[in-house]
Amino acid sequence: MGSKNKLKRFRENATFANVVQPQRETVLHKAFPLQGQWAAQHFRNEQPIVLELGCGKGEYTVHLASQQPQQNFIGVDIKGARFWRGAKTASEKGYANVAFLRTQIELIDLCFAKNEVSEIWITFPDPQLKFKRAKHRLTHPSFLERYQRILKPGGVVHLKTDSSFLWGYTLGVLEKLPAHVLYAHHDIYHNADAPKTATSVQTFYEQQFLDMGKPIAYLQFQF
Repeated sequence: MGSKNKLKRFRENATFANVVQPQRETVLHKAFPLQGQWAAQHFRNEQPIVLELGCGKGEYTVHLASQQPQQNFIGVDIKGARFWRGAKTASEKGYANVAFLRTQIELIDLCFAKNEVSEIWITFPDPQLKFKRAKHRLTHPSFLERYQRILKPGGVVHLKTDSSFLWGYTLGVLEKLPAHVLYAHHDIYHNADAPKTATSVQTFYEQQFLDMGKPIAYLQFQF
């Protein structure tokens, strides 16, 4: 993407009511006004909140919001030029239960309060294959601790990935935690019991993986 297109998208994001872009310092100093107030202050309702972390273009955020208007969906990514597409689509379609938050995922527990989130989707994150990058995996124990802090009791986490390594790594991490795996399969499109929410929409990258014949793994768990 050219720099001119990025700048255009950044400018347009600033006009969308469904895009929230706090300054990093604001979040770090625990001065982010929507923490604990997303339902009441942003969505103006008391519906459950579902996050898509590393949302990219926001395909899951927008699709699930269109199918489940009784819940609020927030796509989270640091790359605003990517989620511009999802924000624009949601705005054009009038989806009032969609928002996008531009921030680093390691700050997620400073953007949401304890028990504020009902579900989390992690869709095709970078598996960070090198050992020295392990702490950046979105299912590393340090990230899981953050998720547990903001999830309601019984809240569900979904991981969808083309990386058999990340899928297996995450299962290994969960074995050492007080966590309960609700569903796990290494190839959900060849499993009749796969949850429909995991197969009803494909991200841009997922479609490419499927075209190449790569299996898509899926994991659903609770703390």
